[in-house]
Amino acid sequence: MARTVRDCFKAGRPTFSFEFFPPKTPEDERLLWTTIRELESLHPDFVSVTYGAGGATRDHTIQITERIASDTTLLPVAHLTAVGHSIAEIRAIVGRLADAGISNVLALRGDPPGNPLGEWVSHPEGLSYAGELVSLLRAHGDFTVGVAAFPYKHPRSTTVEQDTDYFIDKCRRGADYAITQMFFEPEVYLRLRDRVAAAGCDVPIIAGLMPVTNMGTIQRSEQFSGAPFPAELGARFAEIAHDPKAVRELGIEETSKLARRLIDEGVPGIHFYTLNRSRATREVWANLTSAALTGGSTG
Repeated sequence: MARTVRDCFKAGRPTFSFEFFPPKTPEDERLLWTTIRELESLHPDFVSVTYGAGGATRDHTIQITERIASDTTLLPVAHLTAVGHSIAEIRAIVGRLADAGISNVLALRGDPPGNPLGEWVSHPEGLSYAGELVSLLRAHGDFTVGVAAFPYKHPRSTTVEQDTDYFIDKCRRGADYAITQMFFEPEVYLRLRDRVAAAGCDVPIIAGLMPVTNMGTIQRSEQFSGAPFPAELGARFAEIAHDPKAVRELGIEETSKLARRLIDEGVPGIHFYTLNRSRATREVWANLTSAALTGGSTG
């Protein structure tokens, strides 16, 4: 079994992975572990655990990641952000992860607490960019390091070209792979991949997907991705907004088609944003598995 995400790419097939976030209540905690157990049966290549804005869920993120590592067969990736932390604090967190045997980290600059699009202010004794966090991790242990990629560009980047330069810098500092923010059109991912390849960078870029299961998902996607939801697809959902079941069915269908198209285009991996629930992800997974077994395509 692979023990690093870097090893997962050696299998010669697309990786599949899931993302969870630290729960806020005991009920949410139970839901999370039910979801983890349900998705564990699918044998994903790895799972990741997010880190709250401003480091708000730091300890809980580490605790969940440690428990996944010790109590399940899953390979966990811990998110780590620079926002709100001094370099000394980050080094202490990195040491704790290493002591727990966690060698896979997703290095992120992070969003300001309270308002993801608010002014980003560096800790006076901290870091300013995700690339600096990559360098720190590289200097403090044998970590497999992932970073974020932005198909539309990061909301704070002035241009797509500038955003590409920032991404290349993270890779040159030692990133092993990247996971994109969510997107809903294959061309958006393919353009990103082409831009990065044209700059001479061959770091694997995993596609981050989330099925639309209700109309609220569309609103959240715009906040998370920093880009408007595709107008044509949005109009199709708007036509059936009165029928929650139909909305969900269309969301599963479209995500299955998107994942299949990306696999056909040679994507190195698919990463599902689960929102700590397993049903929609398992349905998309089943569609992909069925298509693979029949030699067909969902698109």
